[in-house]
Amino acid sequence: MKADVLEHFFSLDGRVGIVTGASSGIGLGIAHLLADAGAKVYNFSRRPTQGDGVDFPLNPNVIDRAVDVTDADQVKRAVEEIAGREGIDFLINNAGITKRVRAEDVDREWWEKIHRTNVESVFFMARQCYPFLKRSKHVGRIVNISSMAAHLGFAEVAPYCSTKSAVTGITRGLAVEWAGDNILVNSVAPGWIKTHMTQVVADPERLAKIVGRMPLHRYGHPRNDVGAMIWFLVSDAARYITGQDFAVDGGALSFGF
Repeated sequence: MKADVLEHFFSLDGRVGIVTGASSGIGLGIAHLLADAGAKVYNFSRRPTQGDGVDFPLNPNVIDRAVDVTDADQVKRAVEEIAGREGIDFLINNAGITKRVRAEDVDREWWEKIHRTNVESVFFMARQCYPFLKRSKHVGRIVNISSMAAHLGFAEVAPYCSTKSAVTGITRGLAVEWAGDNILVNSVAPGWIKTHMTQVVADPERLAKIVGRMPLHRYGHPRNDVGAMIWFLVSDAARYITGQDFAVDGGALSFGF
């Protein structure tokens, strides 16, 4: 009975989806956990999977596709090819970039680049997948990767904060607009997850302060923590959830002063 219940609610057998930026970090963890749950997953990324140093097995049902998510023509071709052959049941918009730079030193080139990658690609990937998600027999799912930076201010990453706030706005807008179209749209806001990007935005001293302030006093894991939340939102256990942003942050957003 227990196995039957788990399979009913959490099996992803027969489902096909896309995870953007799944070559490393959080996206890698998400993609391979969803594949472990039974899905066939396409990694849309400019780089192939980076498996060195990964502390979990890589699943062969994650297939690399060389796609620049900011290139509308590449996205259109890849999405239509997959959908025409297999359909699309879920989209995880994970691809994102950042760097540390003080606000007064931000130039227009960087501002436009980060918004193209972190905001425009989220909306236009969703729009491109929309007609196929609408036809999913499992109820189409979109999960956008937000951030604590959508809710809190962080020094030297103001453009990144801007993009992640936009992601939560896109999530809510699409969730309402597409509620009658067989599509559920949510976002997940990871906290301090142990990835290369974590090292980019904070030096060791700053990271030590962050972990000390966090109620759980440890980093999250890309697969076991963030990936598990994505799995839930893509599964049949989450068919009555849409328009929400879920913090996976070790309690960081709840910490008071």
